[in-house]
Amino acid sequence: MKAHTLETQATITPEKALQFLKEGNDRFVGNLKVNRNLLEQVNDTREGQWPFAVVLSCIDSRTSAELIFDQGLGDIFSIRIAGNFANQDILGSMEFGCNVAGSKLVVVLGHSKCGALKGGLDAAKIEGLGMDNLNHLIHHFDECIDNVIKEGEERSSKNEDLLERLNVCNIKKTIEDIRHQSSTLRTLEKEGKIKIVGANYDVETGVVTWL
Repeated sequence: MKAHTLETQATITPEKALQFLKEGNDRFVGNLKVNRNLLEQVNDTREGQWPFAVVLSCIDSRTSAELIFDQGLGDIFSIRIAGNFANQDILGSMEFGCNVAGSKLVVVLGHSKCGALKGGLDAAKIEGLGMDNLNHLIHHFDECIDNVIKEGEERSSKNEDLLERLNVCNIKKTIEDIRHQSSTLRTLEKEGKIKIVGANYDVETGVVTWL
């Protein structure tokens, strides 16, 4: 399969970009990956890149977007941070991907059994380890924790039902943050030039479900 060009990227709609990823995950789960000559794609993209999607995912070693969606070199922009949340630098990267480089889709990809979210639930224990920057990161999830935890419910990463509710809330909150904090992406979406969607990857099955 050839890498995307400026001409092929121009023919892709947000809906088609989403379909590409859905079909790619189906191939991944079925172990039916497209045959790609990656060295040829290196050559094809030497003068530039024309990705059709931007994927924000976690740093978790099991959640490589290129593999999960069976994509090749030059197909997607991949942004990764523990807990797949958005900050100003990530938003700037998304704005570049969509408004400058022409991508048609933004995907916020969460996943089951997320270690960053576990850290948010176990914040008191994590803080005792004395890692200042990690302590800062895990408090990004406090608002969602407060929203999904039930009265009297155990706040613990061992509470699998709570962890998965937190995962879904975090995906949805990140989408809200993108729309609220980036007028560029919000306008592109309103004009129908891009879609902003959420997805959840199951680390046990390899299946991506779409919110």
